[in-house]
Formats: sequence, structure tokens, C-alpha cells
Amino acid sequence: MLFTSYKFIFIFLPVVLIGFYLVIRIHHKLAALWLCVASLIFYGYWNPKFVLLVLASVTFNYLMGLQLEKCKDSATSKILFSISIAGNLGVLIYFKYGNFFISTMTSLTGLEGTFVNVALPLGISIFTFTQITFLVDVYRGMACRYDFIDYLLFVTYFPHLIAGPILHHKEMLPQISSLGIPKVQIEKLAIGLLVFSIGVGKKVFLADNFAEYASPVFDNAREGIQPAFMIAWAGTLAYTMQLYFDFSGYSDMAIGISLLFGVHLPINFNSPYKSHNIIEFWRRWHMTLSRFLRDYLYIPLGGNRKGRPRQNINIIITMLLGGLWHGASWNFVAWGGLHGIFLLVNHGWDGLKKKLKLPVFPASTLLGRLGGTALTFVAVAIAWIFFRAETWESAIAVLKGCFGINGIDVSIKSAAQLTILYQQLQTAGFQALLTIGSESVSTLVFSDDQIFFLLLGMGFLMIWTFPNTQQITAFFFERKRSTYTLVSLGFLTGILFVVMWGQMHTVSPFIYYQF
Repeated sequence: MLFTSYKFIFIFLPVVLIGFYLVIRIHHKLAALWLCVASLIFYGYWNPKFVLLVLASVTFNYLMGLQLEKCKDSATSKILFSISIAGNLGVLIYFKYGNFFISTMTSLTGLEGTFVNVALPLGISIFTFTQITFLVDVYRGMACRYDFIDYLLFVTYFPHLIAGPILHHKEMLPQISSLGIPKVQIEKLAIGLLVFSIGVGKKVFLADNFAEYASPVFDNAREGIQPAFMIAWAGTLAYTMQLYFDFSGYSDMAIGISLLFGVHLPINFNSPYKSHNIIEFWRRWHMTLSRFLRDYLYIPLGGNRKGRPRQNINIIITMLLGGLWHGASWNFVAWGGLHGIFLLVNHGWDGLKKKLKLPVFPASTLLGRLGGTALTFVAVAIAWIFFRAETWESAIAVLKGCFGINGIDVSIKSAAQLTILYQQLQTAGFQALLTIGSESVSTLVFSDDQIFFLLLGMGFLMIWTFPNTQQITAFFFERKRSTYTLVSLGFLTGILFVVMWGQMHTVSPFIYYQF
């Protein structure tokens, strides 16, 4: 069930919300149980049989957490902890990485392998990693005991269950255990609806429209068509924007829905394309995943405590595994590896600046900040090629196109204005570098497509100049409750819904649903 579907907005969400505020007057546990049931129905709407998997996972981890908390013997505790982590990773590997490992071993050894034909449960990485953080902290003595209903809701809470954020027990369990709100909180309802509406707008107006330009380029590359320069960059930029507004839109919707129940989800998206460098980018993009990788992988590996060479190795390992977390494909590993290399370059540059006592660049000047942002954006966009492409060959094809190796393409309209230049290039022996008027170019080139450039300009304007979700919510939360504020919120929400109404019947699943 998509957040942007009519069934969710006009049936599921109102029923769950009304029921929540009715039963919460009776008892907190009844309200928590109501949300648990609603969350399992939400998850089971896609495939009911996987509800049993979620319940089994939650029950196993809750019981293991109890045993870890009770255990006083360090050796026994270590065994229990190892079993619990192995159990979680075993299920994740079976469902998500079984075929990947078999195909890899098959290609390396030449032996035939038996492929596992199982459907990938939605959100399995999200609810698995959420519970691993809980178990690790119980093992470290950093987690408190909560009853089963609260823990079940913590894991299955439907706004985050499919595509994140990856919740941390210290942020969520105290909120869940104190759901005893005696009355409807008008301010949170109003702000939540506004934020949800903004998220829907990002998805249906921007992400899904950018997908119409990105998909043909990558689909054709998968079929063996080598995109030339303009085509490759059009597809790459379109996907860079599609993913941004798809993920940002989902994050907004999750935060907005959760506010309706009086619960604050952690910020997972903080204008990452405004980053001046890659280090800052990873502090802004998928922030809860970055936190997980830092606290439960990078730091346990040694972090930066054992010298620069070891730190560099830890960064690469962390980013490679972070890439693999997104999907069972060498393309995701390559994407993670690229970001690992980017981070090494960033850290190396910072170290060189300190050693040579150079000014703090790029933050020291406006030109430096603009240059740093532009360079970071281009690097991130190039890496997204491997994130989007379905095969290694198609990723390389688009990458080659971005560097002009597949030729420089122009549209028929532009070709008429470049006849003289074209003839000069032919005379000079560079005819292979210019494609004019071919069928593939005329159907896919966006260099003269005013709608594409208008959409792209709108995207750039929003990501670099508009306030983000937390800035919008802070603006309203900082103001005292007033009729003017509530009317303003209602008016803005109403306008957004009226404008979006005609677009919501064609929405596609969120990109992060597959992870």
C-alpha cells in the first residue's frame, strides 16, 4: 500500500487515526496494540505471508534481548549475542543475498549453482538493522527493558517499516511507552498533514516526472544502446533528481504521518545536495543509515583510532558494505566503493590543508562553497549511475556517455545550426564524435526539450533555495498556537491536495521500497 494511493489516504490512514484517538483514551497499551495491528495490516497488504516473517523476527529478537539482559556470565552472553546476530544476518542473507552469492560463486568457479527462487520481503533490511542495533545495545548494557507490545510497535511502526528511517530504541521506545495523550493535538495534526502533503507533492510532481526522462536512458543502455554525451547526462541528472525527491518525499510523508500520532521520527534527510563535500553529504543523506554504519560498523572496526592507513581501510569496508546493504548487486558495491574513494580523497585533502596550514577551503569563501557544492553534486550524480543501472554493462555504457566516449549528440534542431561545424569536424576526421538526426537521438535527446529543462530548473531551485522539512516544521512549532497559524496550515494543505489530486492515480512505488 503506497502512501500516495487513494486507499491509504482516504481509507487506511483516517480509520487508523480515528481508532487511535478513540482507544488511547482507554489505555496506552490498547493504543499501542491498535497501531501494531494496523502496521501489520499495512505490511501484509503487499504479501500477507511475510507478516509471519516479521512476527517471527520480532519475537526472536525480543526473547534474545531478554536473555542477553538477564545473562550475567560474559561467555554465555557472548554466545547468545553471536546466535542472535547470526540469526538476523542469516535470514537477511537468505532472502536478499542468496542468489547474489550463488551467481558470484558460479561465475568464479564455473560450477552450476541452484538459485533460490524467493520473493524479497519489503523492508527486510530496515526491520533487521533496527533490531540489530537494539541487540547490540542490550549486549553492551545500553538498552532498557520494554514489554513485547512496545517492542513490536517499535519495529513494525508502519510509517518507517518499508523504507526507513532505521529507528533507534533510545529515540522511539520512550515515545511509544508514553503514548497516553489525553486529547487530539491540533498543532501536530495540522503540521503533520502539511508535511505529508509536501512529501506527496515531491513524489507525484517531481520524482515521478523525472523518472519519465531517466528510465528511457537506462532502459536503452540495458538493451545495448550506447548513450551519447547529452543523452547520458540527461538521464543521469534526471535520476539524480528523481531519487532525491522520491526519498525526500517518502521521508516527509513518514514524518508527517507519524506526527499525526504525536510521535517524532528521527530526521533522515537534510538537504544533502547542499553539501560542500562528500563528508558533509553523508551527514545529510540517509542519516539513520549513516549513523548505523558509523556506530555499529566503522567505530567497532577501529574508526580513526589506529592511524590513517587503518582509518582508510575502515572507510572502504564500511562504504562497500553500505553499498551492499542497498541491494544484492555488484553495481551497489561499486557505488559504495566510489563513495569510499570520494571520502578518502576528502579526508586526504583535509589532512593536506592542516599540514600546509591552508585556509579552510571551500567554506572560507563564497566561490569556494559554490565550487565545493558543484563538485560534490557532480561526484554524487556520477556515482548514482551504478545505483540506478540494472547491469554492470549498462552502468559502464552510461558512464562512458557522460565522459563523451560514446560520441557527442545534438538534436535535429540544433544540427541545422551546426552544419558548418559538423563539416569542419568531418574534414578533420572527427565525424564519429558527432551524431546528427539519428532516430535514437531525435527520440531521446532532451537538449531542446523545454519541459525537461523547466523541470530540471525547478528541481535545482527547490534543492538549493527552498527550506527543508525540518525548517518548515520548526517554523510552525516555534510559534504559539493561534487561529492564524492553524488556518494557514489548513489553507496550504488544502491547496497541495487539490493540485495533487489529478496526479495521484499514476504514482509509482518508492525507490527505497526495494531495499
